[in-house]
Amino acid sequence: MTENTSTGVARRTRGVRPRRAAVAAAALAVAAPLTLAASGDAGATGVARAADRPIVFARYDAAAPVEDLYAISPSGGAPVKLTHTPAVSDVMPSWSPDGKRVAFLRYGSGGAIDGIWTMKSAGGDLKPVPGTKGASDPAWSPDGKRIAYAKPVGTQREIYVADIDGSPATRLTHSAQDEFHPTWSPDGKNLAYSRADAATGNSRLMRIQLATLTQTPVTLAGSHDWTPDWSRGNRIVFSRVDPTGFAHLYVIRPDGSGTHRITSARANDRNPSWSPDGRRLVFTRGGTDDADPEHLFLVRADGTALTQLTTTDSHDLEADWRP
Repeated sequence: MTENTSTGVARRTRGVRPRRAAVAAAALAVAAPLTLAASGDAGATGVARAADRPIVFARYDAAAPVEDLYAISPSGGAPVKLTHTPAVSDVMPSWSPDGKRVAFLRYGSGGAIDGIWTMKSAGGDLKPVPGTKGASDPAWSPDGKRIAYAKPVGTQREIYVADIDGSPATRLTHSAQDEFHPTWSPDGKNLAYSRADAATGNSRLMRIQLATLTQTPVTLAGSHDWTPDWSRGNRIVFSRVDPTGFAHLYVIRPDGSGTHRITSARANDRNPSWSPDGRRLVFTRGGTDDADPEHLFLVRADGTALTQLTTTDSHDLEADWRP
């Protein structure tokens, strides 16, 4: 994916990434969280166990250049492979709110398979979402009944919402810019998303109220802001390319106030996702080109306790922490 070729954080990668450039403990350590996710019930462990819920992500490497989905415990260990599709790429995973299923983008180089699918949290029982050919960036609603996504309309992408069975699909945005990567507010009444201007290479965060379709800027025009994720605590984390040319993580309130930076290393930090308790984040660091691995990292929301989660010579992308 090339998230912003004009900023120096482009990633020359395969598969869906050129298309999306147009928008701008061993296995057992994971098994318990995955079983918990499949049940959709935290049980007696309650909130204390919430932040140990599994993280799902896409991975590819030189030996397997087509992406599959994996899950890993935030406490570490070996990832568990959830999809096994040597000729088809599976990317952009999004947990259902009950943790029982995962929505994701599946596509093949020939175009025969292209769209949003869902599967059980441990893999299997794959179901396509009708009407999503060419779509990307699925985001499951907090009530579990709907899915938001970006879909091409002419030369740009717009935000849609549909029931989880694909109908009826409602187009929410109508603009000359690319609208993509929607994320739901905790009450399900709003979406935040990225709006990219192909002419300038800039991208800002926007917010849309579903009842009225009123759109409100969250970040300033002229910014390079990407991949927002809205927490249950009503904060939005996103990746911003600053004047140094590196992408760092920032947090902002939905009304555009209270912006502060979380990461500041000379590295590219992208695709953040909140832990269910809103205390930590998982994100991808690295990836200036195909020779530069991309790993998952964890960090507290205040920028402390940075921890590397994955270490293999691979590209680990688009992580989503189970709600």
